[in-house]
Amino acid sequence: MNNKDELLKLANRIKNLRIEKGVTQEIAYIDTGIHFGRIEQGKRDVSYTTLVKLSKYFNLSLNELLKNL
Repeated sequence: MNNKDELLKLANRIKNLRIEKGVTQEIAYIDTGIHFGRIEQGKRDVSYTTLVKLSKYFNLSLNELLKNL
């Protein structure tokens, strides 16, 4: 598996969590300052600090956020 595959798996995970939360990309951006569109397309490598923000936004630990990736 290459890095692009890993990014796409993370992209799908983030998108699914956002949808489960019931918010649009725009609302998620307003709430966090994170551009979800770039992440959800798998075009942006996600930094550690962004992963931390995402885990807090979705009320998950980092382990839970990255589970099964």
